[in-house]
Order: sequence, then structure tokens, then C-alpha cells
Amino acid sequence: MLNYSTSEENYIKAIFHLQHSDGTVTTNELAAELKTKPASVTDMMKKLKTKKLVHYQAYHGFRLSNDGKKLALIIIRRHRLWEFFLAEKLKFSWEEVHAVAEDLEHVSSKKLIDKLDEYLGFPRFDPHGDPIPDMNGKIESSKQVCLQDLPLNQMATVCHVSDQSKEMLELLGHKKIAMGTRLEVKRRFTFDNSLEIKIRQPRKASADQSAINISEQLSKNIFAKYDE
Repeated sequence: MLNYSTSEENYIKAIFHLQHSDGTVTTNELAAELKTKPASVTDMMKKLKTKKLVHYQAYHGFRLSNDGKKLALIIIRRHRLWEFFLAEKLKFSWEEVHAVAEDLEHVSSKKLIDKLDEYLGFPRFDPHGDPIPDMNGKIESSKQVCLQDLPLNQMATVCHVSDQSKEMLELLGHKKIAMGTRLEVKRRFTFDNSLEIKIRQPRKASADQSAINISEQLSKNIFAKYDE
């Protein structure tokens, strides 16, 4: 596989995350995501088009080519494996791992990444609950429901957080909510769509946390899977 610059890889990954249902992304959307100027985006798109990583037409947006999609999944695989390694082996907090993995994801040795995957036991999800692509670029789908849509008194386990900003993760930590947290929604308040939830501690019923309130904005970023 060809080597690409850090900047090129950052653009490819951003396009993958921003793409609409038809696969397209606009210049202004990408400029806002990467905190750069639209003119800089246009220049990069021309370079990536030359390398056959994107399909780009001025004023009509752009989308990843098949090679671009493959590269995006490779970068995402690296990033999420490094996040898992940092959290599970080096005990970084989950609000710290993203920034460090942003640098490590550009280490392009496929042998290293495959060995890392094997060493970690082939994890399926990163510390934020995002699926890790396998060595063939396949991503496992998981059935999950937004906390806002979770039925009352239905026990569920947190499996994904959509907003992974440091501020969001710090707030979740303060609320004692993390991947694997078991909880149930006890009440919904129609005034502001906030929720009252109760967190369950594993095998320690007497230590269950008192009910806490969380805002609509916070609950919309938390996804869980039903307990079996």
C-alpha cells in the first residue's frame, strides 16, 4: 500500500465520518470539521483525486472512491486498536485515549497493527463502544438504542457514546457512566426531556447508586443494548 501524509489521512478519515447517506460531503462541512479554510480543502481534494482516493467535482461536493474507503477503514482500525491498547493495557482514561491515538493512527505498518490486534485478543469494540474493523475492513454491527428511546424500567448496558469530546467524557465520568455501565430509565420529564436514571452495580445490589438526572443533550449521546 502507498504511504500517505498525516494530513491526507486526516482528510480521508474526516470524509468517512462526515459522509451523508449518498456518500457525499461538501467543502464547507469538511472545512468546519478540520478547522481549516474552504480553499485549503479544495486544494487537498485535487491532490486526493489525483491519487484516486476521492471522486471530486467542483461545486458538487465529493465522496470517497473504493480505494479511499479502504484507506479510511485502515486508519480507523489503527486508531481504535490503539485506543483499546491505551485504555486496557496502559490504563489511560477514556477521555485521554482519543488524542493520543490521533498520533499513533498514522503508524502505517500493517504487520504491527495485525500483531497488536492479536496481542489484544482481537477486540471488537474500542473504549467508546465504536466497532473496530477487522484486517479485511469488515465492521461488526451491534443492536443499540439511544437512552432517550429506552423503555422505562428496562435494564440495559451502555455500549456507545457518540460525542467523544473531552468535555463530554469528563461529564460522563462525573456521572459514573462508562462502557459496560448497567442502568435503567426510571422517569421522563416532558418539560425538558431530561431523564431520571438508576445505575446498577454488578453483583452488589446494596451498592446501587441513587437515581440521578441527566439532560436531554447528554442522553442523546448515550447508546445501550438490552440486557438479556
